[in-house]
Amino acid sequence: MEFGILNSDVKVVRRNSPGTKREDWCKWPEMNFDEMDSTLNVQMFIQQTIRKDPLNVTAILTPPKGQDEAVWKYEHLRQFCMELNGLAVLLQRECDPAVCLQMAATEQWIYLCAAHKNPKECTAIDYIRHTLDGAACLLTNNKYFPSRISIKDASVAKLGSVCRRVYRIFSHAYFNHKSLFDEFERKTHLCRRFTLFVIKYNLMIRDHLIIPKFDDIGLENISVEQQQHVEPVDLLNETTCGVGAV
Repeated sequence: MEFGILNSDVKVVRRNSPGTKREDWCKWPEMNFDEMDSTLNVQMFIQQTIRKDPLNVTAILTPPKGQDEAVWKYEHLRQFCMELNGLAVLLQRECDPAVCLQMAATEQWIYLCAAHKNPKECTAIDYIRHTLDGAACLLTNNKYFPSRISIKDASVAKLGSVCRRVYRIFSHAYFNHKSLFDEFERKTHLCRRFTLFVIKYNLMIRDHLIIPKFDDIGLENISVEQQQHVEPVDLLNETTCGVGAV
């Protein structure tokens, strides 16, 4: 499948052929955003920037000139959820249902799983699976997100709820499986990027960002009003309490 060209003579085929070695995976030449002639161009651009330098979270979160902000936030959240599956797989090493009976971060934060008809407690690993499955179902739901090039305001309002639920995966890993969290974060810098993302776009309030490792990330260029503001959401009945939060 051909998505663009470098020049009039050399085509860029952005596809991993059968038998591609790990070290050659996605190693096609970079393209400018304007050359990405596809409805998936925003996703392609984000993934290209991540591959270039996953540590440079500021560059990854900087949109191309003129990019629609709603689509930019939506595509980033899709990307976060895809990458978080890697952390979920890693956590299966030790996040045993017999040990992690609840989805908890600290003693103050215990979460109820909203994947059920009535929110209830789940083992941590089941909560993580349910959260990622639910996020995938919502973000690929044609009723709310029928297009990858324009998104209605009512649908954008649902992103904050997904962010809060997804962040709990990071917080559980950090406070209960620190070595696995650190192993994953060293390779991906995903929690660092996610923290800056939700602050930059006002998708979570600071009080809910409880991982101390990223306490000051991105705050030098963000006003107090932005730090305290959170977008309204209407996905299920969100609460902002500690114990029993859904």
